[in-house]
Amino acid sequence: MAIRKLLLPLTGTAAGEAALATALMIARVWNAHVLALHVRVDSRDVAPLAGEGLSGAMIEEMMTATERESLARAQSVRTMFEHFVTSQQVRVGEPAPGERVPTASFAAVTGREEDLVAQLARVADLTVVPHPEAAEEVSSSDALHAVLFDSGRPVLIAPHTPPAEIGRRICIGWNGTAESASAVFSAIPWMQRAEAVRILSADEYQRRGPAAQDLAEYLALHDIAAEIATFRPVDREVGAGLLHAAQEFGADLLAMGAYSHSRLRQLILGGVTRHVLEHARLPIMMNR
Repeated sequence: MAIRKLLLPLTGTAAGEAALATALMIARVWNAHVLALHVRVDSRDVAPLAGEGLSGAMIEEMMTATERESLARAQSVRTMFEHFVTSQQVRVGEPAPGERVPTASFAAVTGREEDLVAQLARVADLTVVPHPEAAEEVSSSDALHAVLFDSGRPVLIAPHTPPAEIGRRICIGWNGTAESASAVFSAIPWMQRAEAVRILSADEYQRRGPAAQDLAEYLALHDIAAEIATFRPVDREVGAGLLHAAQEFGADLLAMGAYSHSRLRQLILGGVTRHVLEHARLPIMMNR
């Protein structure tokens, strides 16, 4: 299935600029539409957080300040969007029925970001999110986890620096789980266009389920010739070994399942998903 619509939650950070550039690159590859979404904070949500002991006037002042800051941020994000769209020569507006050209539009809405992003992601082929900030815990990336856990759709984590190209050399992180099978399904349209595909597997990564050879045989039925490579953990980190193997292949896209173990376990003990999210320098497409 071709990619026709991308959702891009934008917050206005530097990482958001890289994500916008990445999304527009994908739009040019697939002649797709990018919906850039900025979710404004609802000033009414400030009141319950104010706590006791504050007068009505103080709460009102806090709400006014929140509204003012929210409007300023929304304007800043919109300006960034318009600048990048112009520089990439992507047309602003919805495509006409049957039209196959890259387009983009911007929307600013008010509400809870994780709820709205998850809902809109259900009617998009792919959601592109910024790479988690260096100073930000991966666990607090609400948009990322909302898509992973509550949309049923794939999410692509953009790198800090936009890639020169995407989808030419693809790696699949395979461990036999339902999550990795979902990632493979989402990546099939990409793999059918790619110059080279490599399946990455490791004894330390494999779970109960089909082996890499089984996957290669399945992909061949889709006219995808995928080679198999075994990797080893780096410094006992399976995620580090996976990223190193993708780098050795010269991959410009890595598709993998996310959180085969529980998210809570990975937050406490670490895990492959968490390591990849924190350290990847190439686009990562993840599925649950």
